[in-house]
Amino acid sequence: MELNKYIEHTLLKQDATKNEVVKLLDEAKKYDFLGVCVNPVYTALASQYLKDTAIKVVTVIGFPLGQNTCEVKVLETIDAVKNGADEIDMVLNVGKLKDGEFEYIVDEISKIKTACQGKALKVILETDLLTQDEIKKACELCIQGGADFVKTSTGFVKNGVGAKAEDVKLMFDTVSTAGLQVKASGGIRDREAALKMIEAGAVRLGTSSGVKIVS
Repeated sequence: MELNKYIEHTLLKQDATKNEVVKLLDEAKKYDFLGVCVNPVYTALASQYLKDTAIKVVTVIGFPLGQNTCEVKVLETIDAVKNGADEIDMVLNVGKLKDGEFEYIVDEISKIKTACQGKALKVILETDLLTQDEIKKACELCIQGGADFVKTSTGFVKNGVGAKAEDVKLMFDTVSTAGLQVKASGGIRDREAALKMIEAGAVRLGTSSGVKIVS
């Protein structure tokens, strides 16, 4: 199995430097990863650096809390696309989900999908904070909003586990018939974990351990 073609090589830490981002991009080229995932401030750099490759540039919106206003998330998305993002990973507003404000969530996803201008939209559910019923409901709302992927985690929840195979399977079972796909991210640090996520239904793996996994 070509695991490199599942991996979005990721660097989203708060203190990431330009040199560290360039190292990530060089590694993505060397190992021919499917994509890279970087913070918005480095989207233009990544897009320019990878312009002669097939490697996708992914960036994050409303990251990591998802609690920005919808209008701000839309503006972030427009800016990201302008800067060369191939795909957008937005953070779901978990508070609105728990409050039962489902129309708000569908509307927000729909508006951000429009702002993507045809680029793929992934919605980060933050599964560590959700029950199984809430994960399923969130997936249903993502279908209604027109998202392309559902994604497990930001990796920023304190004491969080991140991606769990049973959550990935639940997400896959809920969205696959509607044509959406699943990205597993958070805590995927070795080949065994990566294979478990793929077996559960993930077609993308967001990880900062991509080199270790494929090596």
